[in-house]
Amino acid sequence: MANKNCIISLQGVTKSFDGNTVVDDISLDITKGEFVTLLGPSGCGKTTTLRMIAGFDTPTSGQILLNGEDITRIPPHKRPINTVFQRYALFPYLDVYDNVAFGLKLKKIPYEVTNKKGEVVTKYRHFTRQEIDEKVMRALKIIDLEDLENRDISTLSGGQQQRVAIARAIVNEPEILLLDEPLGALDLKMRKEMQLELKEMHKKLGITFIYVTHDQEEALTMSDTIVVMNGGIIQQMGSPIDIYNEPVNAFVANFIGESNIYNATMVGKLKVKFLNHVFDCIDDFSLNEKVEVVVRPEDVEMTKVGKSVDEDRLKGKIVTKIFKGIHYEYVLMVGKSEVVAQSTKDYELDSFVYIDVEPENIQIMKKTTTTNTYPEAYLDKNNKLIISDTEFDVDIAQLLKGSHVDDLLYLIGPDGKKYDLDDADVIASIDFNAIEIVDGYDNGNANGVVIETIYKGDHYSVLVRTAEEEDFIIDTVDTWNEGDLVSVKVAPEKIHLTLKGDISKYEVE
Repeated sequence: MANKNCIISLQGVTKSFDGNTVVDDISLDITKGEFVTLLGPSGCGKTTTLRMIAGFDTPTSGQILLNGEDITRIPPHKRPINTVFQRYALFPYLDVYDNVAFGLKLKKIPYEVTNKKGEVVTKYRHFTRQEIDEKVMRALKIIDLEDLENRDISTLSGGQQQRVAIARAIVNEPEILLLDEPLGALDLKMRKEMQLELKEMHKKLGITFIYVTHDQEEALTMSDTIVVMNGGIIQQMGSPIDIYNEPVNAFVANFIGESNIYNATMVGKLKVKFLNHVFDCIDDFSLNEKVEVVVRPEDVEMTKVGKSVDEDRLKGKIVTKIFKGIHYEYVLMVGKSEVVAQSTKDYELDSFVYIDVEPENIQIMKKTTTTNTYPEAYLDKNNKLIISDTEFDVDIAQLLKGSHVDDLLYLIGPDGKKYDLDDADVIASIDFNAIEIVDGYDNGNANGVVIETIYKGDHYSVLVRTAEEEDFIIDTVDTWNEGDLVSVKVAPEKIHLTLKGDISKYEVE
């Protein structure tokens, strides 16, 4: 292994259930002693990744290495790894001490003896009562429950029960501790307290923590390294500061903290235009390249507009004002676009302010997609476009300039040649704003579920996924919630086709 400090290495790991890929070819190295958090929305693959590290699930493909040794198919009980789950699974009929000691009483440890032949052989024995007592009391001291060892589990608070579950995991002295959303059952105040306590436990133990959560505040508070996942893929990996300040795409920016996200265009050297205004920036992209920008609310600078108005400066009207305790949160309207800003200054509702953003606070990201593209599409015998078993009306005459379709559905070229495009392979592309979302199933071309919604200042970017795992990205001014069951509709003239190969192979006599 290249990095001798690497304790866990996932190499091209994929996991599928009934043909549905949950974790898609991820590679990840985790260093000894790190506190690593797998962060993402429900269904992103983070828990499945944790379960594969633990040994509860086996990868469909790829390898998992522990200290350079392949453990992909080694069962959980033979791995030096313990797991703390959201549901602590404590034994209600045992007290705190016996809950923590339970695993130690069953465990056997190797020791060497010399037999009558003078050979050194390995035998196994249980821990002594004194050894168990020393280990249990050390674990209880780490979690600050050493005075409650005789308490019944039912008399403990949720936070105390969570600590007992951690003690039961660390008493076996694992090399790695896995934590699967262990704070999910706690109230907000207790959760915040336990975040700090877990970080302190990590320092005391010095072992590797791998933590799973959908709560970005937890990830930012506790982690040395955050791994942001979505759709079974690692979107970004880095320190909390890097993830927050330098998101690589709109998903990460939207998921980690509040963000203003806009479509933008590079209009010059270190010049970017969004909100119909040109800003200086520090990221260098090609001239006229379409990009996305992220501006955090706390980086929006506001200045009250006086009697003398500077027409060259960007102005916004305050339409919403909320006091958040340590600052005000404002929503400003710039034309039809919203800007969320935070400030300790008290500005009047409906007043106008100048908006400024320092160049280093404008994060520019390359647009990963600019249109919906379907490279595996094809035409059927009725000249319908088929995308993952979904049928769309389409104008096939666009495939050959000057052509038309006759009554028998043949494509007739300008020279009179006839083409039968049944089963012709094509690449279909549909602009984001060319798709309509309709509430409910069977009201359009395809049915799907809203997977993701990102606000872009004056519209939403909505990701709809079909049962066949086909994605449609739609720009819309309407609000949709994750989990909504919807249909998508596309007008025939909005679908652009490119024929794979030469049209001559479809010519008929």
